[in-house]
Amino acid sequence: MRLVKEIPHSHYLVQVHEYNGKYILKITLDHYEQLFKIPVSDLPDLALLDAKLTQEFWSSCLQRFFSMREDASKFLH
Repeated sequence: MRLVKEIPHSHYLVQVHEYNGKYILKITLDHYEQLFKIPVSDLPDLALLDAKLTQEFWSSCLQRFFSMREDASKFLH
């Protein structure tokens, strides 16, 4: 897996890796990660990815991180 791009964000570490014919969009916050696998054929120009990362997308990611944290807390206690 090779890192092909880092996308600046004020709250998350956002990286794009390429592996086995897919881009892997990796979003990290604290101890949690979300991965999105996108076939390279579906995104012929990697620059198009930035346009798809809308405020709505980031809000959904944040909600999933909250849910992940709640699940982890329940699991550990």
